[in-house]
Amino acid sequence: MDRGVGDAVLPSDVLGLALQGTAGPDSDVFLGIGPADEVADYLDGVEHSVVTAVGTTPFQPRYREVPGTGSPEPPGEQDFWVESVEGSGARELEWELASGDRTIVVMNADASAPVDVGLRAGVRSSLIGPAAVALLFIGLPLLLLGIPLIVLGASGLGGGKSLGAPHDDRHLVYPARLRGELDPQLSRWLWLVKWLLSIPHFVVLIVLWVAFLVTTSVAGFAILFTGRYSRGLFNFNVGVLRWSWRVGFYAYSALGTDRYPPFSLSRTDYPADFDVEYPEKLSHGLVLVKWWLLVLPHLLILGVLTGTAGQVWDWNDRRPGVEATGDISLIGILVLIAALILLFTGRYRRGMFDFIMGINRWVYRVIAYAALMRDEYPPFRLDQGQEEPAGLPPVEPAPEPAVEPAGEPAPAPPGDPAPNIRP
Repeated sequence: MDRGVGDAVLPSDVLGLALQGTAGPDSDVFLGIGPADEVADYLDGVEHSVVTAVGTTPFQPRYREVPGTGSPEPPGEQDFWVESVEGSGARELEWELASGDRTIVVMNADASAPVDVGLRAGVRSSLIGPAAVALLFIGLPLLLLGIPLIVLGASGLGGGKSLGAPHDDRHLVYPARLRGELDPQLSRWLWLVKWLLSIPHFVVLIVLWVAFLVTTSVAGFAILFTGRYSRGLFNFNVGVLRWSWRVGFYAYSALGTDRYPPFSLSRTDYPADFDVEYPEKLSHGLVLVKWWLLVLPHLLILGVLTGTAGQVWDWNDRRPGVEATGDISLIGILVLIAALILLFTGRYRRGMFDFIMGINRWVYRVIAYAALMRDEYPPFRLDQGQEEPAGLPPVEPAPEPAVEPAGEPAPAPPGDPAPNIRP
């Protein structure tokens, strides 16, 4: 393994390399670090492997095989090693980085073949402690600043409303609207193969979502300096969300229809639709925090409702690799139960459908907010049903009583006795 360190001389306590090698039960291990040219002379004509790169997904080294027929002398008898260690079991070697080209050599102590050694490597530095302290001092003020911002965002203050202006939340409808009309005659079995039928859409959506991330970043810079979201970028991003929702409604976000979704960003007569009102003006400052900080309370809740997926890294001496894992989600369980009921009864329970729609509606409102499309903070609620809530009409003020003008008294109604007037 070749290791170039460069020409700069580093202080011995700033950066160091730590190696641990473990040989098989029938041999001793040798770990050595030496000048690259002398190691090359030592291994000249000897068959060996050179590590050329180390992959990360999965974590696995790549080798270049060097042919040869010679047999080297035992490495422990050589005097050019900068640092070396040998013996049975796990052996550790530490080396302070210095200028010049060095080569790390892992062999059997008797120079025999084949070599069966598990190797671990790490970097040691005296800068880690001070860096951690510095990050702590920087992070604490940011945390103290972030907590009130989270509370501010969660309370809905400043989310597109002018503070102090009168308003009535009872007739407020969020400007990101999601709709899904349940098909009354769903196939009992088609949901079993919708994952296969949706593959063409998934392929296109991968490309569209990459573009979505790019256009959202561009729009963010534009909003920061101009307060406006480009109409063309806005329509494209809404179209990507609309397309995603149609596919989700057809497939495993709702299973609400058997009608195949169209390949289109535009609005159609499809039974599922999503739209966001275009904002004429957006906050310059909110664009910096709403997509990662203010949205956190929603993400914590939706992480439970929709589930999360991750990767668990597994690296050992014999089998490095990566393993994908997923969490159980409430919406996934509900859709599966609805599908099984549909399979055996031919019916989709309306109450379950309305609840699933409420979760999806919440998700897409948060996506629209995090994608910088609106400044209004999404509500913490499940608006269930096929359509968005229409909202309550504003309360009409009660009419004020009429005031009679000063002057002569009003005439008595017919039939009433004359007023008793004293002289």
